[in-house]
Amino acid sequence: MGSFFTKNKKPISRVTEQDKAVLQLKQQRDRLKQYQKRIELSLENDRQLAKKCLASGRKERAKLLLRKKKFQETLLINTDKQLENLEKLAADIEYAQVEMKVLNGLKQGNEALKKMHAMLDINEIEKIMDETREGIEKQHEIDSLLSEALSEQDEEDVLMELEALAAEEETEKLKLPEVPQDELPLPLEDETLKESKAAIIEKPKKVLLEA
Repeated sequence: MGSFFTKNKKPISRVTEQDKAVLQLKQQRDRLKQYQKRIELSLENDRQLAKKCLASGRKERAKLLLRKKKFQETLLINTDKQLENLEKLAADIEYAQVEMKVLNGLKQGNEALKKMHAMLDINEIEKIMDETREGIEKQHEIDSLLSEALSEQDEEDVLMELEALAAEEETEKLKLPEVPQDELPLPLEDETLKESKAAIIEKPKKVLLEA
């Protein structure tokens, strides 16, 4: 029942105060640009109107319009400076946000590195390194003893024996099976085949006798 009366928690907004400040600065920049466009249109209108006043002989009116035009030109220059300041401030805030993200990344990396270092014991590392060093030195000693125990002649004999074993291995691979020397048994002739052979031999004899 209590779940029906609980209020839904508002999702955490990802928009920071810096984001809001940058947004407000850009909105102000856009308003200034619109204001500049209005001034530029007014300057052109005042110029054309002053020109008409001069043509109609209203010199003082034309002079007043040109003074207004000059004042608005000064405002236009000031708005350019304000726009430059706004854009610079917005860029600085955005760059500061990038720097904050980089610093946060470095902070998380340092924390992860510290945790990894905490898992590694310096004494254990030194022990492993010592054991590795001892194993390498021991192997070097064994190699040295074996090389000193054998003379140059012994080394040559070892190489010769190695070559002989290799040659013997190659010979075994190329060796063909021996041909059998025993004679193969003659196949047993069938009785019918024997009778046919005898008939072939007797027939010429009978022909010669009749002749």
